[in-house]
Amino acid sequence: MEPREESHTPEENGPGVGEDDDDQELVEQEDDNGDDDDNDDDDDQEPVGPEETLDDVHVATPEDCLPSWTRKVNLSLCPNSYKENSPREKRLLSISEAAKLQFANIFPDRKPLLLCPRNEYGVKKFVSTTLRLTLLPHSDLYGWEGCASFVAKRLSLELLDPPFNLPEYLLSPTMVMESQRGTCFDFSTLLCSLLLGAGYNAYCVSGYAVREMCLLDRSREECPLLASLLVDEDKGAISEASPQVKKYTVKTTRELKSNFESRQKEKKQAVAREALLKKQLKAQQLQEESECPPPDPLMGLRIHSWVLVLAGERDISDNFFIDPLTARGYPTSDQSFLGIESLWNQQNYWVNMQNCSQGCAGMLYDLGDCSMWGSVLRNSPSQMLLSNGAKSEDEGNVEDEGEEEEAKAFEMPRSWVSKITVSKQDIESGWPGGMRVTRYRKAKLELFAPYVLPDGLVTRLTMYNDLECQDASVVKELFQNRHDHLDERELIKSTNITTERFRTGWKFCLKSHSYVTLTPETEREMEFYSRARTDGLVRRVESQWEMKETFQDREDFLYDRHVVFAPSVKGETAETGNRLIEKVVERFHRNRSKPANEDTAERVFLLAERHMEVTYHLEDDGIVPSMRSFIKPQEYADTGKTESFTPNMVTGFQVPLCEKPHKNLYLYQMLVALMKEEKKTVLSVKESEKEVRAILASREKEESGIKLHISIYNTVRYKQTHVLREKIEPLVGDGRQRQEQESMDNLVDLLLAQLGNPETLSREEAMQLRLDCLAHFKQRIEETARVIQARLHKDSQELQEKQQWYQENKLTMSKVEEEEYLAYCSEAMLRIHVLDARLSRHKETAPQKYLALDENLRQEPRIAPHLIP
Repeated sequence: MEPREESHTPEENGPGVGEDDDDQELVEQEDDNGDDDDNDDDDDQEPVGPEETLDDVHVATPEDCLPSWTRKVNLSLCPNSYKENSPREKRLLSISEAAKLQFANIFPDRKPLLLCPRNEYGVKKFVSTTLRLTLLPHSDLYGWEGCASFVAKRLSLELLDPPFNLPEYLLSPTMVMESQRGTCFDFSTLLCSLLLGAGYNAYCVSGYAVREMCLLDRSREECPLLASLLVDEDKGAISEASPQVKKYTVKTTRELKSNFESRQKEKKQAVAREALLKKQLKAQQLQEESECPPPDPLMGLRIHSWVLVLAGERDISDNFFIDPLTARGYPTSDQSFLGIESLWNQQNYWVNMQNCSQGCAGMLYDLGDCSMWGSVLRNSPSQMLLSNGAKSEDEGNVEDEGEEEEAKAFEMPRSWVSKITVSKQDIESGWPGGMRVTRYRKAKLELFAPYVLPDGLVTRLTMYNDLECQDASVVKELFQNRHDHLDERELIKSTNITTERFRTGWKFCLKSHSYVTLTPETEREMEFYSRARTDGLVRRVESQWEMKETFQDREDFLYDRHVVFAPSVKGETAETGNRLIEKVVERFHRNRSKPANEDTAERVFLLAERHMEVTYHLEDDGIVPSMRSFIKPQEYADTGKTESFTPNMVTGFQVPLCEKPHKNLYLYQMLVALMKEEKKTVLSVKESEKEVRAILASREKEESGIKLHISIYNTVRYKQTHVLREKIEPLVGDGRQRQEQESMDNLVDLLLAQLGNPETLSREEAMQLRLDCLAHFKQRIEETARVIQARLHKDSQELQEKQQWYQENKLTMSKVEEEEYLAYCSEAMLRIHVLDARLSRHKETAPQKYLALDENLRQEPRIAPHLIP
């Protein structure tokens, strides 16, 4: 952006260049009437010189000063503070100009300070007055993490051009919020305003940083989402790989081998490992050198702005930096920050007097030490601006002393920026345009705001095999508000395996689904929420000719089922759902209510061979289990009869051997029971196949017509909410009034019934009836208040006793007991809060209800004539 040309000197910085004398005089008159500094009226105005004419004065419009991305913003609604300077602001500009000249004389080799950049109207404003303390009514923005995340998501970065020069403009936070774009200085100004409003001791910093931070280049960083996923996988692998140590184990036999040969083998292995390690280190070094970015020719010259948070407020124990572009916190010794020129807040502006040749690692942030930090506005005579060179050759210069006295007595004007407002919709919408794409090392992260995409996609992480991000390996997608409860989808490119994960609540209780294609009877793996299913199914793994199912917490103790289907004959293709079952193997957990010899551990149904095998559980001290094998009787199709049972149909091994063998009747009953179980098992397998086909059909239908769930509490998007509210609110109000009226009428009818429901009442009866109604109603109100108060007192006393018990036993409590205690406290606090609110509401409405009853009694036909004065 080209700077605006003006014919006035920097000390003037008036409300607008080229204004006529009447307008200028009117502005000054208004400032004198409304501002505290009444002695700043005539010193700040200088008439146009006689050699200048109106044609020589260039009047800049706001569109000339605005960056290109903000010219579509309507500036007509901005207040006058955006367009002109008050007398106090004019004095502050003159003080800052003197400080800038003094800084240039003391440090001629340093870059000029960012003191008074132009705003969106081209008016110079001091940077401290651009900060507007704001506390937003959103719980997510009460902490520094939430504020930084909101700023980083809400704005898009505009790079400094050139990167080694300070910006000529610093837009107001309101303009930045509306345009959703800005430089790093606009980022830090908005973030610092939010942090100051939230109670943090925050400062905007102008300094130097590395290239990657200034350009928001994260292509050399690991994706944080990928890092969290890898940590979870490592934890799972460690937990699965950890062996279970048993107290009693059988010792393995000693292996007879030569110690000499073992030592020689270990030496050879050590040499091979050392050679392999050197090769790996060399390859890693070469890879790091190839991935290392080229040197930055502007190293140490790239200007950047960030936020400094000092310890002391909001329980902050250590000073730290916040990069507003990435919302990340850094220690003050981080090597990404190369130096600091100045920093400021809403009260003052400080210039760094320390050596930053080694970065910010050794810097101190005692802003009251004038040897380290020089302030533009001094609060005491000991705090001198740029004290190392504050004394000039002519120490008796009256003009310098006058400027110093002026700066010492001057106080920072209040912010010229309007109130910053953030709606809930602004927080939900997130990124400008509803999306943001970030490149990481071998990864690309795409983020979308909710409801922006029709399929509910909010995050897409693509991982690559190369640094150029051309060869994709894995694609992870996260969803929200899907009607089919889909949460995550992962595609592995090498195997073309897709894994979908679902939330609870889907009709098939599906937890995850891994597949290559949605065609039935192909390889796939499904996991289910077992507690939500009646059959306790946990996992189902299916291939073309096999199906394995795992169960949990079943009443029959079944935990595994393996089904083998008969392969089709060459030239024949089995129809979908008509696969022939060849073999079924079921395994059961131990049922302690039965003897081990009668508790089935495994049963095998060989349907093609008409064979059944049963293996029982071992005794606690047993070695060999009992086993039985049955041959199903042959069925004759022509006669419809079944082959008679014979002892030859049963073979087996019984433990212990000393027991008598079972009789034929018992064995026949076992055979009949097994045949019934076989039929049930076959039906269960068929139902499993049917369920798989139903799941696949449902997924195809849902993917072809994706629907998003919109909560009725989301009043922005749920249009029916407004219609329902308009219809329901009058009905609710009428219902409450009707209920209260009926309650009062019932009380009057009850008392009239005690008098025999006379058609007319005497004056004494009418007056007594009115008093009785009011007394009964008052008694009912007091009784209700006592009940609520007693319940509140009881819950509060129980909570105190529970807290006292916790203080006495917290050192010996287990984790489960502590979790139960916390859950109890949470529920008790909720009950106490509800009862307290109900009691307060009851006390507020009781007088109104009492007066309403009295008014109704005065309108009762049998009482009203006697109450007329």
